[in-house]
Amino acid sequence: MAAKPAASPRRKPVQRRSIDTVDAILEAAAQVFERHGYAAGTTNRIAERAGVSIGTVYQYFPDKDAILVALVTRHLEEGTAVLVPIVGQLLSEPPPISEGLTRILEALLELHRHQPQLHRVLFEEAPRPEHLQRDLDAAADRATAAVAAYLRLRPEVQTRDPDLAAQMVVLVAETVTHGLVIHPRDGVDPAAYAHEAALMLERYLTGSDVPVRSH
Repeated sequence: MAAKPAASPRRKPVQRRSIDTVDAILEAAAQVFERHGYAAGTTNRIAERAGVSIGTVYQYFPDKDAILVALVTRHLEEGTAVLVPIVGQLLSEPPPISEGLTRILEALLELHRHQPQLHRVLFEEAPRPEHLQRDLDAAADRATAAVAAYLRLRPEVQTRDPDLAAQMVVLVAETVTHGLVIHPRDGVDPAAYAHEAALMLERYLTGSDVPVRSH
C-alpha cells in the first residue's frame, strides 16, 4: 500500500497505569482486527473489547488508523527482537549456507504464523504514513546488510555481488513466508514452501545443483 498521511498517537503513556491502558487497547485492537478486519474494526469495538470507554481510546489514539500504525510498529519491534539474535549467531559462527537460509526462513515463518489474519490487515490494509514506511525500509536495509555480511563469510557462496544477492534473499524469504501464511494454499504446510525456497536460494547463491534434501 502506498504511503499516505496518518495520525500518530495523541500522547505517549508515561505512568504505569497509562502504559497498561495503552497495552490493553492495542491487544484488544489486535483481536478486533483479527476477527473483523479493517473496515468493521471500529474504535467502539476496540473500546468494548479493552473494557475502557471510547473517550479513553481517544485520549491516546485519534482514530483507528493510528492504532493500526501502533500495531505495525509493535510487530516490527517484536520481529527485530526475534531476528537480531539469529543474525548475530549467523555472523559469529557462520553455518553452511543451507543451514543459515533454513534458520532465516523458519524464523520468519514462525513470526507470521501468529495471528495471520491480523498480519493481513496490518500489512495489506493498514495506512503507511511516511515515518512508518521509513521504519519499515530501515528494518529491511538492516536485514539486507546483515545477510550480505553473512554471505561474505561463506566460501561456498559464488555470487559476484553479495549486496544484491542479500536483497534477493530478504525479498524472497519475506514474500514466501508472508504470502503463504496470510494466504495459505489448501492442504499444503507453509513449511514445505519455506523448505523449497531455502533450496532455491541455496542453488542461486552457490551456483551448483544442490541435491534435494528431505523435509
